[in-house]
Amino acid sequence: MEEKASYADIEQLSFKEASIELEQIVRSLEAGDLELEESLSRYGRGVELLKSLRRRLAEAEQKVQLLVDSTEPAAVADTTAAPSTAYLDE
Repeated sequence: MEEKASYADIEQLSFKEASIELEQIVRSLEAGDLELEESLSRYGRGVELLKSLRRRLAEAEQKVQLLVDSTEPAAVADTTAAPSTAYLDE
């Protein structure tokens, strides 16, 4: 329960801030200079940041799709075309 509370602030971060923090966590873990407990703590935070970022990205993609769908013209019959005169040529 304590971990959930410690990650509550993630949703308050902007997408960019969360991305930057995740990048910093990855760098610190790759450096290998942290104690085991600190590594686990940062890894956990990184997982939560990644979940949040993926969710936000999926939401943004849905919004874009809705916008694209709302701007596409509906398929309607072309009533402005001239009537066919093919039968007159017979």
